[in-house]
Amino acid sequence: MSTTRRTFLSTAALAPAAASTRVRSAGDRINIGLIGTGGRGRNHIADLTKLKESNVTIAGVCDIYGPHREAAVTNIERAFGKKPRATVDYREMLAWEEIDAVILAAPDFTHSQMLADAIEAGKDVYCEKPMGTKFDEARRAYLAVKNSKQIVQIGTQRRSDPGLIGAAAAMRSGAIGQVTRVDMEVHMQEARWKRDFSMIKQEDLDWPRFLFGRSDRPFDAGRFRQWQLFLDYTNGIPGLWMSHFIDLVPWFLDDPFPQSVVASGGVYLWKDGRETSDVFDATLTYPKGFIVRFSMTLTNDNGGRNLWYGTRGTLDAEALTITGAGSKRPDRVIGEVKIAKEPVESHMENWLRCIRSRQTPRADIHAGFSHAVAGCMAAEALRTERRVHFDPTKLEML
Repeated sequence: MSTTRRTFLSTAALAPAAASTRVRSAGDRINIGLIGTGGRGRNHIADLTKLKESNVTIAGVCDIYGPHREAAVTNIERAFGKKPRATVDYREMLAWEEIDAVILAAPDFTHSQMLADAIEAGKDVYCEKPMGTKFDEARRAYLAVKNSKQIVQIGTQRRSDPGLIGAAAAMRSGAIGQVTRVDMEVHMQEARWKRDFSMIKQEDLDWPRFLFGRSDRPFDAGRFRQWQLFLDYTNGIPGLWMSHFIDLVPWFLDDPFPQSVVASGGVYLWKDGRETSDVFDATLTYPKGFIVRFSMTLTNDNGGRNLWYGTRGTLDAEALTITGAGSKRPDRVIGEVKIAKEPVESHMENWLRCIRSRQTPRADIHAGFSHAVAGCMAAEALRTERRVHFDPTKLEML
């Protein structure tokens, strides 16, 4: 067994913890453990600081990079008045009895494994998107959550966007009739995720834990800071970007998994050592009888589009309008309907409320698995240059 793999697996075995299934009152404190204290982790600290009057605290932090971990401890102590416990080993945190729930904000390739481990440890979980970048890992996490009583919120925050909540209600009521095509495009002209790594020192970082059993590569500060560019740690645009957009499909149209996916793309402009595409295009065919085309470029800054074509008209999910454009039917939409934005609780508030009530959060594990399946299919279609299929009964990618 390799040194990296041995380090990854050599943590103490966790005894199954009692699931936190009791209904909490508003006065019960929720002790959060934060795993990953980089950019997303800092955002979560800020969000929870605003919510501390609702009796929530960050009781523990975990990060493999010392400067981030230490800064998080300082910021949390300043905000909440108590120093959190800290560790480099997320499994150690999962064994802490005082931790009720964890937020998974480490890099994408850790999400599925950490989610499954957190469920086994009896913790409620907020898991950043994508829920998974490898299909087998995502399926394992999905089944673990499905067979538990834990509360899991996936970090696709668009599920808590007031305008998109209104758009989902309109679409599910048949506002534009039968949908047969969806076009989603994201375009920008920049080398995304190119970051300075001159400050990264090997002694500050637990490099084997960063590798997470994925490889035995020697220390590389560039890979640590720019992991989004390398296929050891991501499935590329499908997980990094498409997950946000494709998540709308099962939500709006109640069709959870693609039937098949084809994809193309590559590195056409940014010859900077990246392994992930700077141009990507996927067409996803769904069982209910429609296709979704997702296209993204990092080579031209021509904005974005999010158009849903139905027999009665068109939804513009960027402008949040419904019109009769494209329809010649007598029942077409007349005029322009502007989708209302009703105030809603934030994604984090929704998760915390559901922890107390044991109700289902807005972006539950079914939503997370749906976007993970679509992303994994698209990544595999790109890699193999073939059409990839999905069997929803056997939960198998073919």
